[in-house]
Amino acid sequence: MIRLDHVHVRHKARSGGVFRRDSVYALTDASLEVRRGEILGLVGESGCGKSTLARVVTGLQRPTEGQVLFRGRNLWEMSASERRSGFGPSVGVVFQDPSTALNPRLPVRRILRDPLDVHRRGTKEAREARVAELLDLVGLPGHTLEALPGQLSGGQRQRVAIARALALEPELIVADEPTSALDVSVRAQILNLLTDLRERLGLGMVFISHDVQTVRYLADRIAVLYLGRVVEEGPSDQVTGGSRHPYTEALLSATPSLLERPERIVLHGPVPSATNPPTGCPFRTRCWKADDACTSSFPDEGGDTDGHRWHCVHPQTVPLQVVRAG
Repeated sequence: MIRLDHVHVRHKARSGGVFRRDSVYALTDASLEVRRGEILGLVGESGCGKSTLARVVTGLQRPTEGQVLFRGRNLWEMSASERRSGFGPSVGVVFQDPSTALNPRLPVRRILRDPLDVHRRGTKEAREARVAELLDLVGLPGHTLEALPGQLSGGQRQRVAIARALALEPELIVADEPTSALDVSVRAQILNLLTDLRERLGLGMVFISHDVQTVRYLADRIAVLYLGRVVEEGPSDQVTGGSRHPYTEALLSATPSLLERPERIVLHGPVPSATNPPTGCPFRTRCWKADDACTSSFPDEGGDTDGHRWHCVHPQTVPLQVVRAG
């Protein structure tokens, strides 16, 4: 449905002094595709480029270089009106914090009806019927329509935000850490809701999180980002059960799991700056496998026949049970 081909995003920073501005490398040579009806998980540390990539996918951020293809057409070669009418309704967004994503002065009824009004969907009666349908879809009672966001719990507000994202019947939902501001018990409810909506509506989804275990539960495929680069990507079970990039291995070891207790990998060395990234592999300043071969250029892509790919000079050894399963 959406494909990113060698996308770069660079911002101008104010750290370069009065007469010079440094460039912030938010995304570097990112290539990904989001397929119809699948869930793609994006994981990585804070500041690795996850939200920037989400903004590129949703058309909110024009790439500095590279192409964003929507059903095979370059999104940024379309006219503004064509992007608004053809692309805009196809993609919904669920933001991280529902308390700031919803207008506190508008009742839920108005929040859910606004997208329908802006895009002039149906008659007034049809829009009201759609609002009631959306509320039922996310499991909220009818009286919620008259409530203000401040009168709802965090979980209820996030359900309203999800309902708003579904208003125009999109094919893809981009969810940017939608459970990070919620209590643990409420997180499970929202994750189950998203899974249920995917099954019922055939939704595609880009799910962004720093929690590998959550993404492991939800996603069909996982892409791991580090300092603006996609360093590993593939089927969820392969990335989490047979990770090849050392950074992915470190992420997995840092996330608690009830099923397994991997040995914790503690990273040492400086965290590189996005304004002055290291040459070669960006992870080499913290990697226990790094040597001179890692300093010359970004590693070529390695991969398996099942779509699992990575960029590493010294990839991790595949566990024996993963080889047997394959």
